[in-house]
Amino acid sequence: MAVDAKLVKELREKTGAGMLDCKKALEEANNDVTKATEILREKGLAAAANKAGRVATEGVVQSYIHAGGRIGVLVEVNCETDFVAMTDQFKEFARDIAMHIAASNPLYVTREEVPQEEIEKEKEILKAQALNEGKPEKIVEKMVEGRIGKYYEEYCLLEQSFVKNPDVTIQQLLNEKISTIGENISIRRFVRYELGEGLEKKQDNFVEEVMAQVKN
Repeated sequence: MAVDAKLVKELREKTGAGMLDCKKALEEANNDVTKATEILREKGLAAAANKAGRVATEGVVQSYIHAGGRIGVLVEVNCETDFVAMTDQFKEFARDIAMHIAASNPLYVTREEVPQEEIEKEKEILKAQALNEGKPEKIVEKMVEGRIGKYYEEYCLLEQSFVKNPDVTIQQLLNEKISTIGENISIRRFVRYELGEGLEKKQDNFVEEVMAQVKN
């Protein structure tokens, strides 16, 4: 049967398994993501899923200061052992996450952290926009759900595209690190400060500035 590309993406983010393995598992599971996850785990291919339940209490609190001290980020990235926390690979990952937060300004780590009242308010706005665009009311609800997905991609860290490689999300990057390092890794929390935040000021393109600094 035909495999939904969106389900392949979802399964890949959930398990860290390769795209072809995810596609084969979904074919075998008739597009059932839960069953496909079990198939991958049975085959030993779901590296991230196998480790996700393990306790990760070690790690680092990584900082990133944008050039000139205009943006500051602190992010807590956890792993299972202090040995891994001291490795260059883990520290580089934590620095990349802090830099990404500085550039992309997420508000939450996961979509589960978004307050329900905020989602309901956003849905009302999106529904009004769709109706004002003249869209038939019978398809407005589906449109709203699709646009809420875009909302999560914009404001939830794990669903954002990685600024250094937009072809992968932060969740995919995290899953890759879990598979490579061999321990459960989690991004627990972060704070981001921007100089003059809340005050009226000139708006600059911080993504371009941060990326220019990374390349130099």
